Amino acid sequence: MSTRLTGASKNTVAKLLVSAGKACTDYQDKAFRNLTCKRIQVDEIWSFVGAKHANANPEKKAAGEQGDCWTWTSICADTKLMPSWLVADRSADFALEFMLDLQGRLANRVQLTSDGHGAYLSAVDKSFGEDIDYAMLVKVYGRTNETEQRRYSPPPCVGAIKGRVKGKPDPEHISTSFAERQNLNIRMHTRRFTRLTNAFSKKAENHAFFVALFAMYYNFVRIHKTLRVTPAMAAGVTDWLLEIGDVVKMLEDYEESRKLETLVA
Repeated sequence: MSTRLTGASKNTVAKLLVSAGKACTDYQDKAFRNLTCKRIQVDEIWSFVGAKHANANPEKKAAGEQGDCWTWTSICADTKLMPSWLVADRSADFALEFMLDLQGRLANRVQLTSDGHGAYLSAVDKSFGEDIDYAMLVKVYGRTNETEQRRYSPPPCVGAIKGRVKGKPDPEHISTSFAERQNLNIRMHTRRFTRLTNAFSKKAENHAFFVALFAMYYNFVRIHKTLRVTPAMAAGVTDWLLEIGDVVKMLEDYEESRKLETLVA
């Protein structure tokens, strides 16, 4: 679609989007520091790169070039800011990397809620220590009969169990609803996450850059309907509304700085 609209080649458009993704990653990495969030929710969203796990080339799957891909996401329950994310697999190592990145962006103690993924337990302990109020929300799903085993959607949720893990989390705010709604935002705004289509990413690196592009638009450009401002404005990261033209200018500045770094080196 982009090539038809612009008249540029597919490779040119792809390179531009990759550069934009790098610029957005760099900008948000620097901007999201000393955040005063009070309540953070985290979750993971599934997708795949190149091919699904069962259909992936064994060699490419072993090298991480094809197969299932998970995006770890976080959201501030009050400002709706998405301060940290990570595109990787769902292992304990990347859970720790994700939690360390999130912890490094916060200025104060927070209440954290995750789902029941066991990798969070060690990751939160190693990254936050005792300086956190942490709880898990474990959903309970109903059984499916034999005729429903091949259904695409998950079985119905019949309940949820709240459990304190560390500190003194407020039971009224033990929830992952905002994080789950954010996952829907990602699927709706990022074509690469759309199920049952051929729009999936072909490279893991490009997949990560497109998540950064979505985060830039969501955090700085899109006005939240409830807050009436962008999440970045609500969180005090910026006091003005960015437009697409500002993002283009940011990309130009980023490329110029990279050129200068290359010349100096």
